[in-house]
Amino acid sequence: MNINRNFPIVEVSRKAQAAIENGHPWVYDAEVRRVEPAEFENGSLVDVISDKGRYLGTGIFSGLSKIRVRILSRNANDKFDEAFWRRRVNYAWDYRRAVMGKDASACRVIFGEADHFPGLTVDLFSDIVVTQTLSIGMERLKSTIFPIVAETLEASGIKLRGIFERNDPAIRTLEGLETGKGWFAGVPHDGEPITEICENGIYYNVDVENGQKTGFFLDQKYNRREIARLAEGKTVLDCFTHTGSFALNAAMGGAAHVTAVDVSQSAIELARSNAERNKLQDRMDFMCADVFDLLPELEQKGDKPYNFIILDPPAFTKSRKTVDSASRGYNEINFRAMKLLPRGGYLATCSCSHFMENSLFVKMLKHAADDAKVELRQIEARQQAPDHPILWGVPETDYLKFYIFQIV
Repeated sequence: MNINRNFPIVEVSRKAQAAIENGHPWVYDAEVRRVEPAEFENGSLVDVISDKGRYLGTGIFSGLSKIRVRILSRNANDKFDEAFWRRRVNYAWDYRRAVMGKDASACRVIFGEADHFPGLTVDLFSDIVVTQTLSIGMERLKSTIFPIVAETLEASGIKLRGIFERNDPAIRTLEGLETGKGWFAGVPHDGEPITEICENGIYYNVDVENGQKTGFFLDQKYNRREIARLAEGKTVLDCFTHTGSFALNAAMGGAAHVTAVDVSQSAIELARSNAERNKLQDRMDFMCADVFDLLPELEQKGDKPYNFIILDPPAFTKSRKTVDSASRGYNEINFRAMKLLPRGGYLATCSCSHFMENSLFVKMLKHAADDAKVELRQIEARQQAPDHPILWGVPETDYLKFYIFQIV
């Protein structure tokens, strides 16, 4: 290890050592064996060592979180100065331009641990950058990182109106951070926090201040495009429509008719507005209803009005403790959709919860198909778009399961 470093030392268990060496960046509080000195500023950089004193990496210390250290680098010669962070930002943006091409105008620029920015999300929506900072270390570093993000994007020809912070998730309190939202003062900003993006040829108004998460879900971009490819001539039911994105792609793809459903009236109004913006309203209708009630009601009517059903629910579980309950929820809607579809109909179904692992999701789908007395012919198994990269050493980055089936 570089002997000129003056960072505090965190000695960890052999379990933590093995995890770090396998590429996982988190050290949990129970895995910390010794901290030296006993007191230093929360959010500081620390060197992590094994019980034998061997250097394992350098990370950010969080004295309040169960994730006590988030590793930034395993190179003892790294200097965590502005040049270091500029390299990291450039590397992340170069990757997006390579894998997204022209679609990089609306994409995730930084995906937390997958880009070695633990606890930081950065999304680009045309001319506004939206951030969520969920770790104290990134909170302390944002005055350095955010201007670099703006400079990097503008150097590639993007004229930004500012950086908007969506720091409203309650999880920030676990890091001892306040919640809130507003323009980042360290970069000039102009106008209202509302913009327009174009995805798969469809235009959306994005309210980055009040929309869910950072304003729009970017991870399903190419899954929505696959829906458009299959939708021609079909009668489509899009459940949990939110902004109407899957429904709009189906309509743009030539569906005979699309019904978009959401339990939120404001979501329905937004979806309808997006349909009007894209001149698709004539082949669409919108329904405010609870999908858990609607599907059995449709089934009881005895007819099969839809031959393509899309299930894009919110995460039913955000912890391992509630996986069983979530599985029952997923099973219910998939079972009902399978019963409602005619033979030869199509089902697109997904889960955005990391804790609902793919093996569990597949097991649930098989169970639902057995109960519905149908067979599933798999057309595609997909994941999140590549601007949300999956880092193999960090299973938490692998979260979206997306399947398309034909009912046979």
